[in-house]
Amino acid sequence: MHHLSLVIPVYNEQENLSLLYDAVRKVMGTLKKSWELIFVDDGSTDKSLDVLRGLVKKDPQHVHVVVFRRNFGQTAAITAGIDHSDGKNIVLLDADLQNDPEDIPSLLAKLDEGYDVVSGWRKNRQDNAITRNLPSYFANGLISWVTGVHLHDYGCTLKAYRREALEGFRLYGEMHRFIPVFAHSIGARITEIEVHHHPRRFGKAKYGLERTLKVMLDLFTVKFLLSYAFKPIYLIGGTGIAFIATGVFTLAYLFIRRTFANVAVLGSPLFQLAVMFIILGFQSILMGLIAELLVRTYHESQRKPTYTVREVIRATKGRK
Repeated sequence: MHHLSLVIPVYNEQENLSLLYDAVRKVMGTLKKSWELIFVDDGSTDKSLDVLRGLVKKDPQHVHVVVFRRNFGQTAAITAGIDHSDGKNIVLLDADLQNDPEDIPSLLAKLDEGYDVVSGWRKNRQDNAITRNLPSYFANGLISWVTGVHLHDYGCTLKAYRREALEGFRLYGEMHRFIPVFAHSIGARITEIEVHHHPRRFGKAKYGLERTLKVMLDLFTVKFLLSYAFKPIYLIGGTGIAFIATGVFTLAYLFIRRTFANVAVLGSPLFQLAVMFIILGFQSILMGLIAELLVRTYHESQRKPTYTVREVIRATKGRK
């Protein structure tokens, strides 16, 4: 087992990969710890895979490459890199050279202090202020408020983890930015440090303003998974009880009005509305019971992978 596994998702970064490897190699040479560098090619359409093959030949002791059959997204790439790593500590970073490998020793030092997750904070972020930085600022504030895990920069890929902090949950969709939240849910100790951030030198950003909408939608999923995944009837059944209560109070109002003001009950649209609320309430409770059965089926069933691997490039036989 290595002391450290560095996991880097790659999508069309051919100009950056060799420079990134050189920077990582330089930093790791100062740490004197066993390490491996796992690139996950997420269906690149440029010459990134050719560059990665060359890096394996250049440094077969440290460099491994996982190749996807097609583009599955950053979350799947991160998951694959973690699955194919064996380090007791794991550091994630981007392949675009905006994350600085020189921050790795600082992240690891925090792990040595007893933390399970160390999150990078790009305090002086070198991205477009309108399309990237401003939406990110509001998204980070909202995520911190909803989840109760207060971080300045959820979107920063540069983070360090103890392996055990990544066990007990699986990542789907675009959930990689919420790894600290999931880790916190299983009791991980989390801290945050400032890291360097550089302007992109080659290539172009893969995400724009539209990513903010995806983050908001993912946040709904995360909140549900954290609060109601094990007891969905609390949410769905609770909504049903609220519907029933609204219907009952409306009917009570109608009957009181009929008694004291002699106003017909059946002639009021409130009567139909009250009956509808009561029916919806019972349906919601039944849906909650069905959701409870589905949750139990899900947790007892076999896990399905979020990616398929075309090949794993290694110089020697070992993990598959």
